[in-house]
Amino acid sequence: MSHQQPPSPYQQQPPQYPMGMLHLTIQGSVMTSNMIPPTVRLNGYPVSVKHGRNDIPVYAGPLHVDIHSQWMRTFGKASIDFTVVPNQVVPVFYAAPYHQFASAGSIGHTKVKRNGLGVLLALVGLIVVLSLLVILVAALGS
Repeated sequence: MSHQQPPSPYQQQPPQYPMGMLHLTIQGSVMTSNMIPPTVRLNGYPVSVKHGRNDIPVYAGPLHVDIHSQWMRTFGKASIDFTVVPNQVVPVFYAAPYHQFASAGSIGHTKVKRNGLGVLLALVGLIVVLSLLVILVAALGS
């Protein structure tokens, strides 16, 4: 009676899981957005990204993308859910708001607009008006 040994684990092929590709574009740059790249989590796992397009291989199936920016505080939170089909390339675009006081970032499958422009322009306008008032008061006081 012969006794066969099971094959070595090194001889077996690892199981192949269907994959897809996430083309995550972080809109803006170090000069036009935030010096610190946003924090990205895919199904809860952190992923390192840079500004511009990031090609990230992902397993096929449901995918939850969470993104936020960080400066003095966390801001620009955005998330999106979708299902990746095997061999599919899924484009996702994220844009942080113009300032950290805006409520949310923008995310979608096509290029998105940045939030918070109105508040940014109001703050700049307020600074200009206050500066002109200080100059006017100084001129009238002399």
